[in-house]
Amino acid sequence: MRVRVEGDSMRPALLPGDWLLVRRGARVRPGDLVVARLPGEPDRLIVKRVAWHGADGWWLESDNQRASGRRDSWDFGAVPELVGRVVLRYWPPRYRPLRYRPLRYRSLRYWRRRAR
Repeated sequence: MRVRVEGDSMRPALLPGDWLLVRRGARVRPGDLVVARLPGEPDRLIVKRVAWHGADGWWLESDNQRASGRRDSWDFGAVPELVGRVVLRYWPPRYRPLRYRPLRYRSLRYWRRRAR
């Protein structure tokens, strides 16, 4: 499934206009980017980062808490079901070169090397 990013709630990881490839039924862990249906508006999809899985469902958060119009689990609570996990970000080749930026947080190894 393909999804187009709109809005600034996931900056800097995702920018408006980015296209994502989403895998339905993929294993999800905290820190992963996922697509879910917006509670109260089931026709609308949202892209968020998984914070944890609790008894009520998945807790999803925005990367940019200061974005205007952002909606996440702080507003609507836990989401009982996810559509899928983001596995790849790509841009249409018409206007931007194909590049990859990591979707997960930096590894512990990266931060250890940087601290030296």
